[in-house]
Amino acid sequence: MKLSSFLRFAVLALPLVLASCGSKKKAVQPQTTNQGSIEKANFIEHVQGNAQTAKFITSKVKFSVEVGPQKLTLTGNLKMKRDDVIRLQLMAFGFVEAGRIELTKEYVLIMDRINKQYLKAPYISVDFLRNSGLNFNTLQALFWNELFRPNQVSAKSEADDKDKKDKKKKEETLPAKEDFGNYSILESGDDMIISREEGKMDYSWLASKQTALIRMANVLYKDRFNGNTQLNWDYNDFDLVGKTLFPKKHSITLTTPKKEVKLGMTLNYIGNESEWETRTEISNKYREVTVDEILRRFMAL
Repeated sequence: MKLSSFLRFAVLALPLVLASCGSKKKAVQPQTTNQGSIEKANFIEHVQGNAQTAKFITSKVKFSVEVGPQKLTLTGNLKMKRDDVIRLQLMAFGFVEAGRIELTKEYVLIMDRINKQYLKAPYISVDFLRNSGLNFNTLQALFWNELFRPNQVSAKSEADDKDKKDKKKKEETLPAKEDFGNYSILESGDDMIISREEGKMDYSWLASKQTALIRMANVLYKDRFNGNTQLNWDYNDFDLVGKTLFPKKHSITLTTPKKEVKLGMTLNYIGNESEWETRTEISNKYREVTVDEILRRFMAL
């Protein structure tokens, strides 16, 4: 599989984000710092301190994607296990599983349950993902509302776990702390902008100066010949999950020189369910197809 543009990466991830719907539970308001603002030198440390400590996050969701005149809306389930898998189960008519999307460290899997088709490919086979550093670790950080380092594997890798068996019980629920010392920080009104430039890529995060919660992540791919492509991921409606605030609403806009793709995600009934299989077995009744073919099927639901 060769995906020649960032748009196709977005299409590959279309069913990975879910549409916005109102939550019946009143959101917990973020707590402000005593200082009123956080010193620049320590700000990233505060942002990292807001990372989720849960090993699992599960939730009911409602998903939609809009590409030009076409719009798809489905409900579903989100299941995530830190440093292992991100899975979305998409339901048609409220009770039939129409599709499944599974992200692991090794591959991206999209399944069309109704037409018995699937797409499975390693990240290295997707040109833009390979060149820009948007691997599993990056996508996980976007879903979990955290900072990330391009072209880096998860800080808490399987090798690390093996070397730290004696500390596993103490650290297994804690996200690893990364070194972001070479990132730029700029104060902008009530927010702080954390940024990094790497080759043709610009990465930036907008975080509240008062709470150090990430409110927006932006990835810009600069192409002077074909035009720039930009992924913007906004976070809203923070609620308490365990001991940490977590965004229930995710609004994503992908802008390319030719198209704009709008996605959204709202989480409802967030929990920490852990009793579920983390890998999907593909039946030999399924046929392997391209991402474009699967997308056409989803849009026809």
